[in-house]
Amino acid sequence: MTSLISDRAALTEELRRIALVAGAAIMDHYHSEFEVIHKEDKSPVTAADRDAEAIILEGLRKVIPDVPVVSEEAAAGGHIPEIGHRFFLVDPLDGTKEFINKNGEFTVNIALIEERVPVAGVVYAPAKDRMFFGYGAGHAFEQAITPSSDGKAGPNAPKPIAARKPAEDGLVVIASRTHRDTKTDEYLNLYKVKEFLAAGSSLKFCLVAAGEADLYPRHGRTMEWDTAAGHAVLLAAGGNVTQLDGAPLLYGKTERGLDNPFFVARGATA
Repeated sequence: MTSLISDRAALTEELRRIALVAGAAIMDHYHSEFEVIHKEDKSPVTAADRDAEAIILEGLRKVIPDVPVVSEEAAAGGHIPEIGHRFFLVDPLDGTKEFINKNGEFTVNIALIEERVPVAGVVYAPAKDRMFFGYGAGHAFEQAITPSSDGKAGPNAPKPIAARKPAEDGLVVIASRTHRDTKTDEYLNLYKVKEFLAAGSSLKFCLVAAGEADLYPRHGRTMEWDTAAGHAVLLAAGGNVTQLDGAPLLYGKTERGLDNPFFVARGATA
């Protein structure tokens, strides 16, 4: 366990493998009829969420059994382990509404947190055959996925990605497809915006990381498992995520139930 934790590249390879298996299970449900259940907070959940979570939890137990895991569906059931300076954050199916609407913009998110900072993360969009991953500054990648029967990623090599500096003629802003609100619009009045994009789930972080957008502001409620993996990818690509006052967005906020304050994700700055 110690060697795998210290070797971020090897650890991320394991996380990618686990995400691929979870993504395959999600796609089995995606191409069939499925029941939608609503949790106490009125958010939807499906068997795909639960099956993917079981796969990820079992996978993490096998490769790194001593690191606690905070995962969305387990947390919704009241099962949150005691966490210290190192733990995993897992959203087995981020963008359940996108999954239900079958627009493809949902992801599998797995992130490692150390000292309250996301240091490695994988974001896999199985319906779009795109995987993003990062494990430290200068180590951010995108891979086109060609799933194979043995659960491997296929022959496509990962390519490095990097956040970009904004162009002088204005920002490309990406916002939530289902959660954009008036507060976000008011915030964007502070900037020169030339184009708006919409996307679901943690793909928004990844598109900033890949240099396809410049800014992602969020003025709605999110949980730590929603953001940690995409945050890790963006940090590795040279971007950053801060609270609205400029303070860093940190993790392990048990005092507020692991929810996030409002935040802004940015690409590279001048």
